[in-house]
Amino acid sequence: LPSSRPQAPLSRSWVWWRFYFYRGVERRPHPDLPMLQWQTAWGQVMIEITVNGTLRKIESASDTPLLWVLRDELGLRGTRFGCGVGLCGCCTVHADGRAIRSCSIAVSDIGQRRVTTIEHLSANGLHPLQQAWIKLEVPQCGYCQSGQIMQAADLLARTPKPTDADIDAAMSGNLCRCGTYLRIRAAIKLAAFGENRSE
Repeated sequence: LPSSRPQAPLSRSWVWWRFYFYRGVERRPHPDLPMLQWQTAWGQVMIEITVNGTLRKIESASDTPLLWVLRDELGLRGTRFGCGVGLCGCCTVHADGRAIRSCSIAVSDIGQRRVTTIEHLSANGLHPLQQAWIKLEVPQCGYCQSGQIMQAADLLARTPKPTDADIDAAMSGNLCRCGTYLRIRAAIKLAAFGENRSE
């Protein structure tokens, strides 16, 4: 006789595991899940990447987004996941001083470029932008702010005395769901000009 106990449905995680294991590549079934640990040997390569001034050797699938290497392999959690397609700016880091979206670039595509994350923007956390962010109490939830600061740092490196139009153009790709855009602009101006131009 058939069992009267209800049968549990096939685990979704098992479906993903079986599918991707036999493909022999690493993928992330959901962005909130940790880096999968069952990557197959033929799906991984040894990659050298310079992060925050240190050369690191990482064994990973070559198409793994830089974001997940930074967060899951190197423990640099200041860089955040937002949209996964490079449209919100949460994952912004620097490559050779220029802002890039780490969620949409494969780690193998970084090459010889030097990656800098929010943790190394300033050795003591006292970058002028970070000081301005604190002074003007820019964040609300704070989730997007590391990406905002990294984008703003790229702007000031290229345009030390930006106009409002410069700021709006540079920061337009960084979304803030709390709507702190006016405070972000004020903090950038404070970092660039000092007290006289912070309003």
